Amino acid sequence: MSKRNKLQKFAELLSFPNVYENFEAKNPQLTGLNAMPVDMKGKWAKEHFGNDNPIVLELACGRGEYTLGMARMMPDKNFIGVDIKGARIWKGAGIALEEELNNAAFLRTRIEQIAHFFAAGEIDEIWITFPDPFLRKSKANRRLTSARFLGEYKKILKKDGLIHLKTDSPQLFEFTLETLETYEGAEILYQDADIYSRPLPIPELGLKTYYEGLHISGDDTIKYVRFRIV
Repeated sequence: MSKRNKLQKFAELLSFPNVYENFEAKNPQLTGLNAMPVDMKGKWAKEHFGNDNPIVLELACGRGEYTLGMARMMPDKNFIGVDIKGARIWKGAGIALEEELNNAAFLRTRIEQIAHFFAAGEIDEIWITFPDPFLRKSKANRRLTSARFLGEYKKILKKDGLIHLKTDSPQLFEFTLETLETYEGAEILYQDADIYSRPLPIPELGLKTYYEGLHISGDDTIKYVRFRIV
């Protein structure tokens, strides 16, 4: 993608009423429509969605396929896709507007910043779909199921709130299980190293991201773990 196209998409995002952005990691200020400063912490359901339905986050959402798919599947829940890449969010947010998916919104920020933008207990579930596995050992703390991130999720999840990981990476899958075995309060509720080899336990797992459709071959298996932190 050319720099010009990216800049055009970034500019268009400012006019999207379903997109919120944080431009500086060291300054946890959120902006909304027309780049106006907003404070959404603890107010997402009431002020953006206009209801009191449960809120589900998709982290590292990319183009937002999962956010959009779940929003279509479950109109009685609110969904927020989170990613740092504005050009990717532009795609998902635009589709949500075209389809009038009023229960889908997008947040552009670094994931380690999310506790700045959501109140304690504001989130019901978190989905992590095909994140970068950061295979180098030196980057283990950047994996979205590392202890560093689990602590941030715990700050915003409701009691017994669920976290889902769907990945094709055996390394990330095993790392996640090992982390959860030693993380205080973590409880693994379900795990499967090959979800498509049997009936899916929940229908949401049938949704596919752009990445999954592009890269997964017949020899790969999709792994899933559902857990909570109590």
